[in-house]
Amino acid sequence: MFRGDMSDSDWQRIQPLLPPEKTGKRGGQWRSHRQVINGIRWIGRTGAPWRDLPERYGPWQTCAERLYRWQQDGTWLRILQTLQAQEDAQSNVEWEACSVDSTTIKAHPHAAGARKPVSTASEDASEAEKGGIKASQQNRRHRPSPLPRPRIRRNRASVKCSDAVEAV
Repeated sequence: MFRGDMSDSDWQRIQPLLPPEKTGKRGGQWRSHRQVINGIRWIGRTGAPWRDLPERYGPWQTCAERLYRWQQDGTWLRILQTLQAQEDAQSNVEWEACSVDSTTIKAHPHAAGARKPVSTASEDASEAEKGGIKASQQNRRHRPSPLPRPRIRRNRASVKCSDAVEAV
């Protein structure tokens, strides 16, 4: 057993909830469910592409195919609901204290629509001397657009119902 693989006690809990390994149908023999689930867990834990799955878990196609097949037929949902019901019956879960971890990524300020800093005239002049900016562009560079003026909405002349009826 490798680090991160399913323990024997965990396996004993979910084994009865899985489809039978031998279906009696023609074709090749199925890879062990435990081996495949450990492969799926390895992918989920590491975030690696399927093709980087270690050989000890079997072919990556087998693990991926079984993950997708069990997702479509509801096997994963059935396992989750059964395990949650078992834990809830034993009072091992405090539903009020559950929390979900989230990861946030800080975007670069330009991605958030931040305005570019206003450069000084001396910076523009030194950049123009180096050939980085034309003299005609010095005044236009890095000037923020003026703030938008607030729109004043004027009420249109309202027509009274009595005036409208008389017009008809």
